[in-house]
Amino acid sequence: MLLAEIEIRHSRAVAPTRRVALGPHWLPTEPAPGYGGILLGGIVAAHLGDVDPELRDEFLGLVDDLEGDRRISQPRLRHRFQTDVVGLDRSRHKLVGQPGEDLFGDVRFELEGNGRPVPQILGAVYAAARLHPDARTGVFAAIRKATRWEDGPGPPLVTYLTDLTDLPPTWWRRFSTDERWALEVLGFGPDEGQPRRDEVLQRFRTLLRESHPDHGAEHEGAGQRILELTEARRILLLP
Repeated sequence: MLLAEIEIRHSRAVAPTRRVALGPHWLPTEPAPGYGGILLGGIVAAHLGDVDPELRDEFLGLVDDLEGDRRISQPRLRHRFQTDVVGLDRSRHKLVGQPGEDLFGDVRFELEGNGRPVPQILGAVYAAARLHPDARTGVFAAIRKATRWEDGPGPPLVTYLTDLTDLPPTWWRRFSTDERWALEVLGFGPDEGQPRRDEVLQRFRTLLRESHPDHGAEHEGAGQRILELTEARRILLLP
């Protein structure tokens, strides 16, 4: 049984341009976050780990801007969002299964891997921004929670996304905004003084490489560590 679906249009992998658009979609949102919210959260959870860590900070900011109905300048995450779909490839994502008594019973994701990960997460959050204002809070909460997921898009992800009781409004802001915290995360000692911009960037890149599983780091906790490094860099580079 089809419960929700979305078609995300994007440039072909070999194309020199980077564009993303929305195709047909059906995203029920009742009760919150609804099957549509679960599907959008699942898309983010499945693809965010493959996104360049330096783009994740921008993605989190984009989520805030879209939920706040702010004007969105283009491009974002190096991709331009548009309405024209001519010449674009497509990825279809579905939520299927049999609802249980709580409506979120035996359901599963059917996600296509046709294309790069950035257009998939962009398509998910742009679709969330087009939902009715009354539905956005629950759906964006599910998307934010999805950014914390470090496993595949299996049945446990559905349960995880439907429990929104332990989620602060913008979860990444639980990080301290104290500059001392940021200095500590990036390994600057209390006697080193205020680091220069180039020193912050160099330290961030070094620690990012050491924390990434592709360079031998443990998979467990890697996502959290990378997000902390990214947030610490943002704080120290604030104008």
